[in-house]
Amino acid sequence: MKKTLLTAGLSLAVAASLTACGGNAGNNAQPGESAQPSASQQPAETAKASNEPVKLRIAWWGSQERHDATQKALAQYTQLHPNVTFESEFSGWDGYFDKLGVQFSAKNAPDIIQMDAAYLNEYVGRNLVADLSSINVADMDKALMESGKLNGKLYAMPLGSAAFGMVYDKTVIEKLGLSVPSWDWTWDDYYKFGQEAKAKLGKDKYVFVDQSSDLYDYTAYQLSQGKGQVFTDNKLTIDKDTWLAYMNKQTEMRKAGIVTPADMTTTDKELDPKQDNVVNGNAIARHLFSNQVGSINALKPDAFGFTGLPKGSQTGGWLKPGMFWSVNAASKQLEEAKKFIDWFINDQDAAKTLGLSRGIPGNSKIVKALEPNFSATDKLSMDFINKVAPAAQKFVAEPQGWGNFKKDYKTIVEKIMFNKAAPEQAYDELMKKAKEYASGL
Repeated sequence: MKKTLLTAGLSLAVAASLTACGGNAGNNAQPGESAQPSASQQPAETAKASNEPVKLRIAWWGSQERHDATQKALAQYTQLHPNVTFESEFSGWDGYFDKLGVQFSAKNAPDIIQMDAAYLNEYVGRNLVADLSSINVADMDKALMESGKLNGKLYAMPLGSAAFGMVYDKTVIEKLGLSVPSWDWTWDDYYKFGQEAKAKLGKDKYVFVDQSSDLYDYTAYQLSQGKGQVFTDNKLTIDKDTWLAYMNKQTEMRKAGIVTPADMTTTDKELDPKQDNVVNGNAIARHLFSNQVGSINALKPDAFGFTGLPKGSQTGGWLKPGMFWSVNAASKQLEEAKKFIDWFINDQDAAKTLGLSRGIPGNSKIVKALEPNFSATDKLSMDFINKVAPAAQKFVAEPQGWGNFKKDYKTIVEKIMFNKAAPEQAYDELMKKAKEYASGL
């Protein structure tokens, strides 16, 4: 069994399927297969919603702002439907899908799960999530809806869109006497800013959080250099010369103290008040999605500005679905779960409670209703998306079977950061790892 075919958590689900029978759809699939559940394995759907007591388990990741908004929305729903209560499971991003995979392997996964585009192909391919096509999406953006579909069926309800860019501490930049980055800055501007800021910061402060071990950051760089996507036709298409140039430049900046040192980088935790190195003052700038504007502003009000990712011959940033809701295919409360999602995306009162905590809503009527009451932070999020959108690159999710590659990529690049491997050695290891993934497809 090749664990590289699966996410870390889903590999456990496969192991469990070899010794267990029944339960979740697709549990008897072998690596690389998209097994079809037998009639006896098909989850029974509730014919119609009733007034019988219903408990829905629901899981999501995110910031405290998102947790608070979601909990308030769940309470709203229970007020409207007193027979429905919720058991919430929320956390940060780290470990979320590992835990979810273990829950699926134990046939104990939540009814409703927040899904990410990087994992959607994997979960659909293993028949772990249900078709949501019966939900009312009349007012949802049609292009956005396509992001949650595979083979013509809707398996993940997009909750909004987000733009990939950067955040910087404008208060520090002003104190240093420098100009804040423009929305159309280039890689030359980026490197020049790094040198100028470092010269004024001194030894123990840094300009950029080192995010070279994040596959998204390298993807943005390769796109900006006109070398295309890192995944094309379900294959890894990292351009060797571009990758080596990027890693060598990151090493150069690390030695110069422009990006955070390896030990600080590996303990960095985005949007954590103590461990996010931009929030705690160790660095000036890092990448950020537009739906995180409210979260970071809440941690340090009025301190931050936002900009796009640096450009080369092309832009590097993109728009992506700002998370989805999916439903466990084995849930005994399928119809109740769908009913909740329908409310979540279409109800204006729910939208007022949730705000932009999951990105700009995909429902046009909801956005129109919210706009007159947008807060200053909401307007910043909208401006962020509007600045990135005109030249945004296409977002391409990891293909089925590659869901865990981002973690392996991180592990390999961290060897460069800790001087355990030269970029050329790391590239060779990366290609070897990619072959392991590809051989199991």
